[in-house]
Amino acid sequence: MEEIKKTKEIEKGKNILLIAVMFLAAVLLWNTPLLYPVKLFVVALHELSHGLMAIIVGGKIANIQIDYRIGGYCAYYLPLSAGFFSKSLVAAAGYLGSMLWGASIFILSSRSQRDRWITLSIGFIMLVLAFFVIKTGQLFGIVFCFAFAAFLFAAYKWLPAGFHDVFLKFLGLTSCLYVIIDIKEDLIDRSGIGSDADRIAELVGAPSLSVPIGVAWIVLAVVVLFFTFKFAYPAEDPTRVGGQ
Repeated sequence: MEEIKKTKEIEKGKNILLIAVMFLAAVLLWNTPLLYPVKLFVVALHELSHGLMAIIVGGKIANIQIDYRIGGYCAYYLPLSAGFFSKSLVAAAGYLGSMLWGASIFILSSRSQRDRWITLSIGFIMLVLAFFVIKTGQLFGIVFCFAFAAFLFAAYKWLPAGFHDVFLKFLGLTSCLYVIIDIKEDLIDRSGIGSDADRIAELVGAPSLSVPIGVAWIVLAVVVLFFTFKFAYPAEDPTRVGGQ
């Protein structure tokens, strides 16, 4: 039991160190070309989340654009019967979806031994996204979707398991961090620019609420990040409780 406890402590220390290193790397490299494709990937998840929620409430996706300036949009149709609740869900789905995608990727890569298959699955998601980006005729977004998917497929086939474990954790962590930073920049520092928070505030009928909504999103993102780490690295491994 003492040996198992010591092994767990060592593993816990390695996980904390890995998260700290990835967090520091993301912050230091945030505005460098190295993180550029990852940030575009998060934008893609953001816009895809809007579209998926539109489908859930009975609408459909028209097209999705990914811009080289690390932005984009999702054009969608909602049924005429769509009310305040449905429209609010679709408007909120971008940041909420980015957080959940990032958290899911991080947790799955931490708790699963099938990291290579997770990488492959994300590659197929990028191809689905490409279908909607093609409808815009926008070359940059089309090239990015296929290039990122090709990289993920190549990584699945040729790169070692250790790469997938670190890469997926970094992808998930960066996705969550991006939400926090992007919300601060677009919803608080520059409110009133047509962001998701501005859209929700308009639906409520109080445009001045965009900043408080932005603050609420940041708080939610921090909470999601906390529980992401909690679920990824539980205090006790349930498969070993009571074991020898």
